[in-house]
Formats: sequence, C-alpha cells, structure tokens
Amino acid sequence: MIYLTASALATFQPIFNPKLEIRKTEKAIKIDGDLGDPGWKNASQAANFVESYPGDNIEPIVKTEAYVAYDDDNLYVAFICYDDPSRIRATMCQRDQFYSDDAVGLLLDTYTDAAWAYELYVNPYGIQKDYLWSSISGEDGGFDLVWQSAARVTESGYQVEMAIPFASLRFPNKDVQSWRVNLLREHPRDSYRQFTWAANNRDEKCWPCKWGTVNGIENVHPGKGFEILPSFVGYQSGQLSDAQDPVSPFENDNPDGELSIGGKYSVSSNMTMEGTYNPDFSQIESDAAQIDVNTTIALQYPERRPFFQEGSDIFRTIFNAFYTRTVNAPKFAAKLTGRMNQTSVGFLSALDEKTPYLIPLEERSIIVSPGKSYVNILRASRTIHEDNHLGFIVTDRRIDGGASGTVFGIDGDIRLSQNYSIVGQYLTTHTNETIDSVSSAGLEDILFDHNRHTAAFDGESYSGDAFITQFRRRARHLSFTIDYNQVAPSYRTETGYDPWNDYRNLSVYSNYTFYPGSGIFQRITPQFYADSRWNFANDRKWAHASAALTGQLKFAQTEIGTQYSRGSERWWGVDFNDLWNINFFCGGQLNNQIGYFLSFDRGQEPAVWIPAKGDQTSLYASLDLKPVDRLIIEPDFNFARSTHVRTGERLFNGFITRTRIRFQANRELSVRFVVQFNDFDKRWEFDPLLTYRLSSFSVFYIGSTYDYSNLTMNPGDPSNWRLYSRQFFMKLQYLFRT
Repeated sequence: MIYLTASALATFQPIFNPKLEIRKTEKAIKIDGDLGDPGWKNASQAANFVESYPGDNIEPIVKTEAYVAYDDDNLYVAFICYDDPSRIRATMCQRDQFYSDDAVGLLLDTYTDAAWAYELYVNPYGIQKDYLWSSISGEDGGFDLVWQSAARVTESGYQVEMAIPFASLRFPNKDVQSWRVNLLREHPRDSYRQFTWAANNRDEKCWPCKWGTVNGIENVHPGKGFEILPSFVGYQSGQLSDAQDPVSPFENDNPDGELSIGGKYSVSSNMTMEGTYNPDFSQIESDAAQIDVNTTIALQYPERRPFFQEGSDIFRTIFNAFYTRTVNAPKFAAKLTGRMNQTSVGFLSALDEKTPYLIPLEERSIIVSPGKSYVNILRASRTIHEDNHLGFIVTDRRIDGGASGTVFGIDGDIRLSQNYSIVGQYLTTHTNETIDSVSSAGLEDILFDHNRHTAAFDGESYSGDAFITQFRRRARHLSFTIDYNQVAPSYRTETGYDPWNDYRNLSVYSNYTFYPGSGIFQRITPQFYADSRWNFANDRKWAHASAALTGQLKFAQTEIGTQYSRGSERWWGVDFNDLWNINFFCGGQLNNQIGYFLSFDRGQEPAVWIPAKGDQTSLYASLDLKPVDRLIIEPDFNFARSTHVRTGERLFNGFITRTRIRFQANRELSVRFVVQFNDFDKRWEFDPLLTYRLSSFSVFYIGSTYDYSNLTMNPGDPSNWRLYSRQFFMKLQYLFRT
C-alpha cells in the first residue's frame, strides 16, 4: 500500500472544480487493462485526488492516477490504483451486480446543466456498472450503456481501461466540447472511502456543480444510425386445472414461441426514436414478495424492462404521474426522446392488452382489469441557468368501451441559493368512465368525493387536481425539508402511482450531521420528522412525530441507528391513540466475504383491516455472503406479527424468506437460483436460470419457474403441497448496430 509522508500531507491542497485539457490520440488504444498502448503516451493526467468521503477533502491513504484521451470514435479513461493487491476486493459477476467492491468511476455531465449525468463504474475484474442520474429522481439503476472496459490486478494494485463510444452518448452538436467530469475511486475496507479528482464542497447542494471540467474534445459527434434488437422467446406452461381443488389434475400446455423485434433510430444527434412490436416484457426474475397484510394500498415494484428503463429519467416527476408498470402487457410501444441543449423531450405511445386500472380512495386502493387500452405520454422539461428546471407532463389512457383518463401537470425546481431551493408540481385530471358492470362488480356501494361518485364503472365523469411544494435546505451540517401536498377526492391518474386521494399532508424533516475528529464515529446524525394528514372534510387522518439518531462507525463499514415515534391514526372511522414504535437497525460489511443488515421494530400500531390496535413486532434480516469471488448467496428474512393489545388475540402473523444464489463462471456465463417461501400465502417458489451475456442487450436465457402451494386447511401436513404452476422458458436476443 502507498502511504503518504508527513511532508506530503503538509503540502497537499484540494482543488475545487479542476480543469483538464485533453488531446486526441493518434494511436489506437486496445481495451485490455494493459495500459501499454502508445495511444496513452499523449493522454492528459488528472492528478491530486482527494478523500471526499468520509474525509473532508483530505489526502487519500492510497495513490490514484487517472488519464484521459479521445479519438474519432471513443472517449478513453484509464486508472492506476495503487494498493496492496492482497487486500483488493472484487467480485466476478454480471454487470451492475457487484457490491462493496473496489471500483473506479467516470461521471459525465455532457450538457453542463446539472439536469442529468452518466455514471460509469468498473471493478478490478473489469465488470461494469452504470447509472443515469437526474436532478429530479437521482440514480436510475436500470440504465444500460454500450461501452468497453477491462481491468487487471497488478503487483502494486490494479488498473482499469474504459472506452466510451461517442455513438452511445448524447451531447451538444458543436465543434468543440466542454463537459463537466469527475473521476473517482471507491475504496471499501473498515470504512468505505471515496477519492475524487474534484474536491467536494459539502455546502453545495448541486452534485454536478462540484465536478471538474474537461476541455479539448473537437470534431466528434453523438451517435446516429440504426439499432435492431430481434428476439425469440419459447415457453411451455402448466397449471392445476382447478386452483381451488388440490386433487385436480395438472395440465401442461403445448410448447409455444414468439418472435419480437425492437429498433432504435437516431433522427439527429439529439433525438432518438424507438419502437417495439410483440415485445417480451416478462421479467427474467420475479419481484421479491412484499408483506402486504397490513397495507391498504396497491404495492409498487421497480421497473426492470429495458424499453421502459432507457430514458426513464425524462418522464419522471415529483408526483409519480407516469408509473411505467401501468403499461402491463403492450402489443406494441414506441418512444421518442431528445435532449437539445437545456431541453429534454419524451413521447411514449403503447397498446396495452391487459390494463391494470388503479382506483384510489381515501383509505385504500383497488385494482381492476377492464381490458385493452391505448396509452400516450408527453413530457418536456427545460433547465434554466444552472440547477433550475421547469417542465410539464401530459398523460392519456383510452380504454376500450369509451373510458379515458387524462392528466396535465407542470413542475419546477427553483434554486434560491447554494443551499436553498423550492420544488413543486401541480396536476389536474379528468376521468370518463365506461359502463362495465363486469370489471367493476362489487364496487357499486363504495362511494368517494363526499358520496358524489361510486367506484363502479357506471359512466360517471369527474375532474380533480393535486399539488406538492417543498422548501429544502441541503448543507454540510443542517438540512431540512418542509413539504405540503394535497390530492383532491376526485383526482385519478390511470398512468401513474397515486394509491390514495382525498388528503392534505404537511410534513417537516430535519437532520444535523456532526463530523467527530476522533473516537469510533465518522458521522453522527440526529434527525426529526413530523407529519399530519387531513381529508378534504377537515377530519384528521393521522399525526406522527419521531426522533432518530444514526451513526457511521470507523470499522466494518458499520452504520447503526434508532428511532422512536408516537402518533395517532383514524381508520374506517375508528380512532387509534397513543400509538408508538421504536426501531433499531445496524448494517455493515464485516469483510470481503460477509455483509449484513438487521432491523427490528416494536410498538403499538393499528391492524388496519380488522381494525384493532395491536402489539406489533417486525424483523428484517439479510446477508450478503461471498465464499469465493464468483459465488454470491443472498438470504433475507422478513417477519411481522400483531396481537390485540387487550385480548392477546393474534391479528396477523407470518414471514417471507427469500434466497438468491448467483454463480459467475466467467464474464459471459452465469447461473442464478431463487427460492422463496411466503408464509402468509403458504406458497413456495423455485426459479433457476442460466444466462450467457455478450453485452447489455445481446443475451441468451434459459430457465424455469416452479410454484407450490398448500391448498388445504391443514398446512402442517406435507402431503398437501402441490405444484400448482410451472413454466419453462428461453430467450435469445442480439443487438445489431449500424
């Protein structure tokens, strides 16, 4: 390991917003992790890395060198990371899946407007991880970029090469480029440390505004041309002929298959069209089950489908006006996205053959399936000066039979100073129902909007609105958010995730961070949160107040915390007073092989469906185990129990346990196995999968799902378990670029 001398420490000075002039290389650079190519000889060096976390722009304990160059086709970046090679942490895994590894990163804000940026990371085995960051929603982990990387461990540490094709990037179409850039290195040991080329101003809330600048890239152009993504999916399913009868026969369907095709065309350097027909939008890995026994609203799941992941930052707003999983099973979909200087534009259109229709109410939400629908989304936003934006969104869903739902909204993020900003959004909706007694059967007696409308599809028409405003401070020590938002009783968006309506919310959150100079803590953060909710009839629905204390320790990357809260709530006209909850959590990375997280809650809270006040206990525990550098075992356990505070009667009790096992034979070939048991539903799930991946989009899968359920009233008898559903599937897709 390279440690720094006292004289070096005395002369070290952090550099804020550094600048780097880079030159065009005349020799080709082969991406193999060697760094011996002649093309690196004229590369510009980015020096003077600082420890920006947890240290405050201090001299790093290890040395890092970075080099940047370009040619007509690629931006090249190389890192030389000095360290003891026996202490380097690295995982052989699929792209985007390494965790707690040594890694280097390249951050790119090509339009220099702090609205969005690329994040590209590489670990010491050359495995890639990429994000698209936006000022509205933060990091999008589903984003994938086509680029090259290679790395190798050396006697003095490790080194990395990266080549990012200009064809994969979006940037201004002008002769000379000037980009905001930061180069970083992640160094996880007893503490997680981050070293960056640009010094970090913790009083600057705008993240890209803290980076450096790279100048000198000339006569390069963003990507143009075609991308074609054909795929073939084959499958064969089976299920019990009668899901309610455990002795009914298991029926196998005939094997079947489908061809699909997707395409992308760059209309200009800043505008891209995408389309897909008959897409396979099934997920290779099923969603992790969530405990929903004590929630009254529809659950929200992450988006994993590539078509919706790419460019998703353009469509995001503070209210989730477009939740992509409401486009459930499209027959076709098309998308136009563009970034032109400070303006971003996105348009999406789809034919959804199995529409999920979310009916929000004051205390619950209901999902029904009325059939086929046509979805159209238009979104545009513009950055004004630096770290400010204004935008609008229009969404429209037309359901067969004449029903429709339309949303129009405007939003903005206005920076008042280095630390303060105001964020807000206003939305208005209009809903037309069809007459459909079949899809909405049983909802005739459910009323909303002061009993003016029913939840059933009986031909009603109504409008509603919603808005949110936040006043924020972000700084080195004191940060806070004051939030007011409201949703009218007749507000409904059929393309978003708004599971409640008829409420007014006021909340305050604040924290203050201490940075002790000595002792076992790196950071100590006391926090306070309070919120209240009323409906539009001015009835109080709930009020809570909580205090929390979290701390980051200097060993095993440990974070610990506790929170205590008190409050009152009203559900279905029943008041629950003197509610309380106390939470303890801790997590960390004990070494390169073992990571963990543990959370425990105890309190008195309402069992909302009963309704009754219960003594409630919940526990969540997870492990990340890596016996060898290419085998990862990830078990987790989620438990919840509630008993009546007076009678001791059990209100609910159960757990969900899930284990995912991943083995990576090499950078292309991997095997994954998921086993999950849901005690609430008495259901087992087994999902094996074999993957051969050439790139982000060229991949071959073959796998299966097995679902077992206990279909009788005697769950203790193992003979009652039946295979009630099973599927074999394979998928082959390959990306062609011209």
